[in-house]
Amino acid sequence: MKKSILTFLAFTAMVACKKNETTAVNNATDSPAVAAPADSGVIASDTAKTADSMKTALSDQDKKFADAAAKGGMMEVMMGQLAATNASSQTVKTLGEMMVKDHSKANDELKKWASTAGYTLPTSLDADQQKKYDDLKAKKAAEFDRSYTDLMVTDHKKDIEEFKKEATNGSEASLKSFASTTLPTLEHHLMESEKAKSAVK
Repeated sequence: MKKSILTFLAFTAMVACKKNETTAVNNATDSPAVAAPADSGVIASDTAKTADSMKTALSDQDKKFADAAAKGGMMEVMMGQLAATNASSQTVKTLGEMMVKDHSKANDELKKWASTAGYTLPTSLDADQQKKYDDLKAKKAAEFDRSYTDLMVTDHKKDIEEFKKEATNGSEASLKSFASTTLPTLEHHLMESEKAKSAVK
């Protein structure tokens, strides 16, 4: 048995040398190699190739959209958390809680896509978004409620426009799909934000 394993390893090493590739050879006594599930039909090295081809398939539109969606989603969660604790109106608190829940879910889906695509998303707000957040944080009671609902209406109109543009003009299929499937949620958010804005005038 030991002899046949050594023969197999020697043969594998010769094949690797012929291909001029560096191939890691697992020892039978070491921990087993991590591979895709047998029923997935995916070979582990193919996953890396898929990520590389997805990265090259990303257009400027895709990258711009992914970055904006990541930063916008983070801001919605952070502002929603503020609303859930700082709002004086129950309607605004509820709106904030919905934003945290729905945008956290969308953010996780976007992160999953980025991981598959081998794309690095931004991990913090840009200067303009940070200023909006800081300004909102400084407000209290009814002034907070009005500012937050104003921001949510404005931001969701802009988000809907960007998500529609990606769903129509994007190059990468799974990112376009993310944009399309997230759109109804954003449209619902806009409707609820407009209702809350009217309620706190």
